[in-house]
Amino acid sequence: MLFKVGDQGTPITLIDTQHFNTWLHEQPENQQQWLRSIHYQGKGLCLLADAKGQLSKALFGVDGIDQPYACSDLATQLPPGQYRIDQAFDAQGKACLNDALLSVIGFSWAMGAYCFDRYKTTETDATRSDATPQLLLPTAALCAQVERETHAINLVRDLINTPASDMMPKDLAACVDGLGKTYGAEVSHIEGDDLLTHNYPTIHAVGRASEHAPRLIDLRWGDSAHPKVTLVGKGVCFDSGGLDVKDAAGMRNMKKDMGGAAHVIGLAQLIMSHQLPVRLRLLVPAVENAIAHNAYRPGDVVTTRKGLTVEIHNTDAEGRLVLCDALAEADSEAPDLLIDMATLTGSCRVALGTELPGLFTNRNDVATALSQAGEAVADPIWRLPLHAPYKEFLNSDIADLVNCPSSPLGAAIVAALYLEAFVSDSTAWCHFDIMAWNTRALPGRPVGGEAVALRAVFKYLQNQYATKAMEK
Repeated sequence: MLFKVGDQGTPITLIDTQHFNTWLHEQPENQQQWLRSIHYQGKGLCLLADAKGQLSKALFGVDGIDQPYACSDLATQLPPGQYRIDQAFDAQGKACLNDALLSVIGFSWAMGAYCFDRYKTTETDATRSDATPQLLLPTAALCAQVERETHAINLVRDLINTPASDMMPKDLAACVDGLGKTYGAEVSHIEGDDLLTHNYPTIHAVGRASEHAPRLIDLRWGDSAHPKVTLVGKGVCFDSGGLDVKDAAGMRNMKKDMGGAAHVIGLAQLIMSHQLPVRLRLLVPAVENAIAHNAYRPGDVVTTRKGLTVEIHNTDAEGRLVLCDALAEADSEAPDLLIDMATLTGSCRVALGTELPGLFTNRNDVATALSQAGEAVADPIWRLPLHAPYKEFLNSDIADLVNCPSSPLGAAIVAALYLEAFVSDSTAWCHFDIMAWNTRALPGRPVGGEAVALRAVFKYLQNQYATKAMEK
């Protein structure tokens, strides 16, 4: 248990590094002398002892104490025990400790404490729960708030980090079933050849070669009178590339190709746990893109749920195929907002790097509001254009569309344009092209599965729906 209500733990003073020298001059002479003698410069952790040699206080200096990962190292560097934030000073030296800052610090603490240890058989400090320091917060409400957010983020991480052997379509379905029971949502599944009966041909085509049957997972929650928000996530549980098989390096981390599904599942949990006043629908097309005698082939033509025909140029461009049927179904209900998230293109990673998610949307006002929400919670996103002239690259000689062009240029845009073909102009739609994986270790962000844009999107939804509901 990372958090507990209380006020008796070892005190921690947080200081913005820019204010440290000023702060130091205001401290007792013996403390000044000690900090100077150990050459502490107001950066990182410093432990202080009392006259008996026992831990009495911790100092932690950071650049920007209100940033979401600023205090993540506390969870790994402090010795076991209970701690409380006693004081916090910003760059101008202003005392700034309040519930909002404590919420950010709690999030930061939990992100630093995260460890995916499901498959560890040897106990280490990182896997021992009693080795993790505990943060005391002043109220139960604040503990609950921090836990709701961190549980959702860590659910996303856990789903992505789990090997494909234990995270196939049925396992994603079990996760959504669990959320349905927890929050009183309705969950249904369409599996295997029933996908053809119910007219989800592209989901079936991509997933039929696997021994793990493809399925469409469908969750509904909330009051039908509330605004309809629909989430769609790419659930490719492992991507071999199909008959256009990936090389070893390209296939190594393809357990993360269900990262879009993990994100919308985590977002759905946030929405339901906060009782956001929306009518939520979650759609996860879950498949394994495998190789077998019945695998779909380059050159095949598939008729989608919407009726558009698609010529398969490359079987490794499978994500947009499973998404297009789910998007068509989502769009048929004319939701107030439709969001899809997917680990879709390497092209987006080339443009933005691995840590910045790309946003495509057909609504300028939504793009602006999402960007502002991301800035407010330090979860940045970057808008890329739905450049209409590039639709030409989706032309097929024998079908309505190809699933991907032969040229890699502008591939993230072209992929987004493919998805746009399955969404009505009247529907406000956002597509996030994400990495969902940390390629370098940073405070609070270990190498492995990661949630990006999740807090930004949820902040936008709170602004859009919770705030308006309160105003009414």
